[in-house]
Amino acid sequence: MTSLFSYLLTFFSVIFWLFRAIVTLLYQLDADFFATPLNVTYEIIVLFATLPCLILVVKRNIVGAAAYLGLYVAYFGNALYINFTGAQEGGFTIANSTDMMLTAIGVLIPLLTFFDILFNKHRTLGKGTKKGDWFYTNEQFDREFDERADRNQYKI
Repeated sequence: MTSLFSYLLTFFSVIFWLFRAIVTLLYQLDADFFATPLNVTYEIIVLFATLPCLILVVKRNIVGAAAYLGLYVAYFGNALYINFTGAQEGGFTIANSTDMMLTAIGVLIPLLTFFDILFNKHRTLGKGTKKGDWFYTNEQFDREFDERADRNQYKI
């Protein structure tokens, strides 16, 4: 990760994952909270499936970002559509607006993460440091030896 945007997206992904874990835990404990899981069984599956995806996102792997996007769009996308059509028919309520905002965040963060990794120019560089990448990718700066290089033989 090389840009502040990438760091912030990964940070918000982890924070949103923790928030969904807290929502699920509080729902299981029958505590009052402003958000509820869409489906508790699928929510737990999504929470556990998100962990390897987040590890791959931190490693800047496009497959992990695509799996993260697909997982969250499949889970939150249908609920976002249902909340949006329900708001058009029945009007905006506080519960409907809150659910729509949370499901929109659940779709938006993985979408931005996927596009960030897809269009990031630093994703394909080597596993070394910036100095190593600079050294191995800039052949025009290689030292050229002239005829004097062969005559400098120092003997003791």
